[in-house]
Amino acid sequence: MPLVRISHVTAKSEDYVSALSEGVHDALVKTFGIPEDDFFQILTEHVPNSGLRYPRSFLGIEHGNEVVFVQITAAEGRTTEQKKALFRAMADRLESNPGVPRADVIINLIETKRENWSFGNGEAPFA
Repeated sequence: MPLVRISHVTAKSEDYVSALSEGVHDALVKTFGIPEDDFFQILTEHVPNSGLRYPRSFLGIEHGNEVVFVQITAAEGRTTEQKKALFRAMADRLESNPGVPRADVIINLIETKRENWSFGNGEAPFA
């Protein structure tokens, strides 16, 4: 039940955007075990240095011009090892396709209780 927000620099092709979307979802399926059809994403593009701001260097990691922010809101319950596996899988997949440098994949995971989700009809299926 993750809700995923993916922010990337503007003027990217539809193939690039699709690869971002599919890569993030594939990493969630493989590491968090979510169902294939559990697919809720918001993709936005931003002008560099205007809509996306970040340091060129942070914690010894040098960031380039292709930074992609991935924010995942998901139910609680994954282990630290699962979270680390997710971060690695996502960086691997996005580096492979569409070619985002690993250093430019910035991920934020927000955990919430299952009772805080509604997928339509005003229903709370896990409450």
